[in-house]
Amino acid sequence: MTFQPIVARELRVAARKRSTFWLRVVAALVAMVIASGFLLLSLVSPVGGPSTTSLGKALFTLLTWLSLGVALCAGLFFTSDCLSEEKREGTLGFLFLTDLRGYDVVLGKLLATSLRGAFALLAVFPILAMTMLMGGVAGPEFWKTVLALLNALVFSLAGGLFVSSVSRDSQRAMAATLCLLLFVMAGGPIVDVCVAGANRNAFRPFMTLASPAYVFVTAGRWSDMAFWSALLTSQATAGLLLSAACALTPRTWQEKATKTLATRTGWSYWWRYGGEKRRLKLRRKLMDSSPILWLACRERWQSLAAWTMTLLVVGLFIYALLAQVPTEAWMAWSYLGGGLTLMFYLAVASQAGRFFIEARRSGLVELLSATPLPAPELARSQWRALLRLFALPVALFLGVGLIAGMLSQAAWGGLMSGAGGAAPGLAFSFATAVSHTVVNAANLIALSWFGMWMGLTSRNANLATLKTLLFVQVIPWFIIVFASSAAFGLLMFKFMVPSAVKGTAPNTTNLMLWYPLITTAVTGVLSLGKDVVFAVWARRKLYSDFRERVLTGSSPPRPPPALANPR
Repeated sequence: MTFQPIVARELRVAARKRSTFWLRVVAALVAMVIASGFLLLSLVSPVGGPSTTSLGKALFTLLTWLSLGVALCAGLFFTSDCLSEEKREGTLGFLFLTDLRGYDVVLGKLLATSLRGAFALLAVFPILAMTMLMGGVAGPEFWKTVLALLNALVFSLAGGLFVSSVSRDSQRAMAATLCLLLFVMAGGPIVDVCVAGANRNAFRPFMTLASPAYVFVTAGRWSDMAFWSALLTSQATAGLLLSAACALTPRTWQEKATKTLATRTGWSYWWRYGGEKRRLKLRRKLMDSSPILWLACRERWQSLAAWTMTLLVVGLFIYALLAQVPTEAWMAWSYLGGGLTLMFYLAVASQAGRFFIEARRSGLVELLSATPLPAPELARSQWRALLRLFALPVALFLGVGLIAGMLSQAAWGGLMSGAGGAAPGLAFSFATAVSHTVVNAANLIALSWFGMWMGLTSRNANLATLKTLLFVQVIPWFIIVFASSAAFGLLMFKFMVPSAVKGTAPNTTNLMLWYPLITTAVTGVLSLGKDVVFAVWARRKLYSDFRERVLTGSSPPRPPPALANPR
């Protein structure tokens, strides 16, 4: 018997996938575009501008933080559903009818899923090494950061495998993986800070050592032994998660037989569908209007999760107002609000394509396409379901974010005026907050419609969610940032060159006043434009090509051509 046959098979399959190749190419192109922008800035910067050393350090910081985000997201999209998908399809049990063990399957999935993430990171590393030639980055810092990024990738994949070994539903597996990563990265530092505050001592990392983010942060310090201890602790934690996945996979692939009455009265069924009165009321209200709307709104835990995040934000906002926190504390709201907004993006993108994916797997979508219901009605029903699940919590979240955004902009303006710069006025703060709120709402609408189309054309829910976020948010974000930076570069060229020719100092006051106005306007207009394009395009495709995509995706594979009989 071949040693580790699942590993060899999964590696061959992963190496032949087009996504493995394209992910590596896209990662290298993104890194090259960002590095080209920094190199061009170093060539055209006037005397007294940023030096090549500072630009090299800035390029290294930007690329490494982006790489850390990609590495931590690998577990969400690559491994959180790899074992649970096999359970749903009923193929995992066949593997354990052979001599295979749990570690064979888990290691095979780990190496197959890590191939794409590892190739993407390897494509970025040569661009990172270029920063050592620019200056500002030493060799030990570079290699320690590389180890920290690989550690974050392995930890994220291990966490996703552990959650997938005990899950069956793709969406809940993704949510559990996200909670696990957030708990490990933020829970340890919070516990250590609380312990230090209770004992009135200095901060000493103990639980923090398991965090991949702490390993990454300490990679830039010189002669710091905390990096190596944190690296070993994080790898040991990842090893424990993998060992638990190996032990649990052979014992959790079976679907437990439970009585129908006991299942419908259990807490898990109540959490998913609600009580009997709630189910009956929802059925009477939505069934006559649209059966698709009723099917898509039956599960209530998605809306409960959205309401939980919204109420958390509202509670923090009310506490900050009543406690009269310092003005500088509102500057941190942009980071907190941005993180929670990304979680809303993930939830909406995941839920938008989930119904069509589950309907394709169960055969429901073929039955729906055979009915006289028009394709626009099917898409509109899913859109109405998304509005019913997320409209109220999203509206409340955006409303609170609008007020908090104004206070945050005012706090940043006070900081600039205290530093001797030009502070933006109240009108600009209000316009910026409104612009961010409108852009966030438009992003959610575009994610909803494009996510429905990806759910109809993708193989699984995680892949549909990844493609939705990648095409609607990530790739356009790089383009918009590049366009905004180009606009600022032209503005800086307009202010700097005449001053350099005349031999006078540039008017930096006007530059600081025009910079936020131009970047806000360009970013807002481009973001709204791309949201309109994605939403209209996906809506048109759903209305016109729904049945064609269903027939294409559900048609049986063609048999291989018959070989000619040898004579």
